[in-house]
Amino acid sequence: IPDMDEVGFRRQSLALKVLHSLCLVPEHVETRALYSPLQPGLEQGKLQMWVDIFPNTFGPPGPEVNISPRVPQEYELRVAVLNTSDVVLDEQSFVTGEMMSDIYVKGHLAGLEEDVQSTDVHYRSMNGEGNFNWRFVFPFNYIPAERVISITRKAHMWSVDTTERRDHPKLLIQLWDNDKFSPDDCLGILTLNLVNMAQPAAMAKDCEPSGDQDEGEDKVSLFRVRRLKGWWPCLRMGRDGLNVVTGKVQLELEVLPATQAKQRPVGKGREEPNTNPVLETPIRPDTSFLWFTSPLRTLQFIVW
Repeated sequence: IPDMDEVGFRRQSLALKVLHSLCLVPEHVETRALYSPLQPGLEQGKLQMWVDIFPNTFGPPGPEVNISPRVPQEYELRVAVLNTSDVVLDEQSFVTGEMMSDIYVKGHLAGLEEDVQSTDVHYRSMNGEGNFNWRFVFPFNYIPAERVISITRKAHMWSVDTTERRDHPKLLIQLWDNDKFSPDDCLGILTLNLVNMAQPAAMAKDCEPSGDQDEGEDKVSLFRVRRLKGWWPCLRMGRDGLNVVTGKVQLELEVLPATQAKQRPVGKGREEPNTNPVLETPIRPDTSFLWFTSPLRTLQFIVW
């Protein structure tokens, strides 16, 4: 009859070996719950320990290893929203009866939802095209060795200390339809993992979803190439539960350390300093205007 303690030890060793082989854990980190004798049934937090056990035959342990958390570095992400194409037309114009969308674009980094930025509105797009030339600027803290961003905030409004959360650096871009008398409609979403993102298409007609593969030749890290420009597809779930392309957005992305960002400052939107790249006011069609602010212009299109 096998010793159950011995069987349990072997299973734990086997599980640890599997975890190491899958690269899920770099070291054997023990996590234990903390309790107070005043409230024995209520967990007061967790303690994480890196435990090393060696036989005495190995002699004295080696020198101490510094396991202090890596210090995040300040970075800045610059997103120039240039154009959109093939955006789904979500509403019908009561003036002309044609299908149209009042398109604008939102963006933020995952985990930093308090810093959501938006473009201006391209009104009355009749063909799904939108012209913006609008810049988002997102400062963030990044740990290059771990390829994660560091998000520090208070867990609750009554918390005394801040807590740190580390996550993948993901950029979320959303296409929206502007409605004056009802809530705005989300037309499509693009999520870009900045350390493992799909290569953009040079032309809107060649822009297609990249698939679900995690790694591949068509993947690239923005932190390695520093700058990318092209077209990416935006998706929305259809009635059959499958994602469909509901628009395409042309972006120019650039990431750089905060020290370089201070040497080459840029403004948000089209504000000064307007450089790298220079974003001119877009030339939009004559039909792109807000109807109730220009009644005479609206009447002109009705008569025409």
